[in-house]
Amino acid sequence: MNLAIDRVDDVLTVRAGDAELFRYVYRPEGSAFEGPKPYLHPVRTLAGDVVTAYRPNDHRWHKGIQMTATDVSGQNFWGGVTYVRDRGYLELANVGTMRHEELVPHATGFAERLTWHTQAGEHWVDEIRELAVQDVESDSWALRFSTELTNVRGEPLVFGSPTTSGRDLAGYTGLFWRGPRAFTGGEVIAADGQGGPEMMGGEASWLAYIGQHDEVDRASTLVFLDHPGNEVTRWFVRTTPFPAVNPSFAFFDKLVLEPGETLRLCYRVVVGNGAWGRARIESYVDRYQWQRRDSMNSTDGNE
Repeated sequence: MNLAIDRVDDVLTVRAGDAELFRYVYRPEGSAFEGPKPYLHPVRTLAGDVVTAYRPNDHRWHKGIQMTATDVSGQNFWGGVTYVRDRGYLELANVGTMRHEELVPHATGFAERLTWHTQAGEHWVDEIRELAVQDVESDSWALRFSTELTNVRGEPLVFGSPTTSGRDLAGYTGLFWRGPRAFTGGEVIAADGQGGPEMMGGEASWLAYIGQHDEVDRASTLVFLDHPGNEVTRWFVRTTPFPAVNPSFAFFDKLVLEPGETLRLCYRVVVGNGAWGRARIESYVDRYQWQRRDSMNSTDGNE
């Protein structure tokens, strides 16, 4: 795999041959209200089509693909408004930041060290994040995203979501993809014969989203694979009013991280040319199977 990583200012651009795969903005600008944190945008297929959205007018804090956390002991590391039980969404002085500390490129991607700080300036989480490009084929490529979140607050951290605070089927938190507006009304296919918008809050080892592009007569497919070593994952997925996918680790139930403990999460995002049907997706997944022995932070492309 002929992978090139260029760094200009606070942006990494990752290419495979002549194809730009994605840009990673690791020290973003923006208002505190949007919860500044690193993001991937644009993310492209090998055909050059963009499969992410950036600051859409309905949710300015949605930026491509990001690691987020909607509710951490009452603090919002997602951005924007916060859902409060029996009161709805409110603008609160609780929007934290994920600060870039160090970045080390390697042969297939890069590792990054970050710190999470509340709006009041308290340091609550140390994060080690690793992104690796894997399995670049003729019409697809994959991104392996792994993270280790360590509680440095000195007291338990409770991870939740709007659903754990009382909003029905709004359990979004964690790795979040916002698709381009043209993908609205796209197709959702999931493991074990499942699919459709009814996957909201459901369980599956993988979930795919297929969308049609504006201007060009092409479609793209994204397949999200959940590592079997993750905490119990429930899928947050929308096709309307906007396209979004999130393997949530605190959809229905809160997760408590004790002082000094580390939460490890790992996902694989496949970016494919064209509209893949179930048979094509299942064939791909069969060729690439997570193994429970696999290290969460491994960058081995042959797992």
